[in-house]
Amino acid sequence: MPGTPRKKAAIAGPKKRATPKPPPEFLDRLQAVIVATLEDDKAEEIVTLDLAGRASFADRMIIATGLADRQIAAMATHLHEKLHEAGFKKPLTEGATGTDWVLIDAGDIIVHLFKPEARALYGLEKMWSAELDEAETEA
Repeated sequence: MPGTPRKKAAIAGPKKRATPKPPPEFLDRLQAVIVATLEDDKAEEIVTLDLAGRASFADRMIIATGLADRQIAAMATHLHEKLHEAGFKKPLTEGATGTDWVLIDAGDIIVHLFKPEARALYGLEKMWSAELDEAETEA
């Protein structure tokens, strides 16, 4: 079959999941660790969204607000440590260098840490809320 490796990969479609999906009990425990860590770090407006069956990249999303860059950076650092202790060995962190938004990818749980202005601007709760899905179904 002629073509570049990139074209061959595009034709083949997305790769199959290399590791099996974790059991719901593991996700519940991981979510509890994340929420407890955020509460300990004085995060505000912690929201947990269930994305199961609605998104291919994760089953759950947790959104929290921090008031300052240093607080958000500290929350990200503490989350990384607690996730590692809880059995998730390689959480990925984006934006931890002092921005308004830090994303922590813990596999099937995605954590967003925002400053209040950025959280209002992006509106992830509205984008992923179950009410939005119900409104689209009715229309």
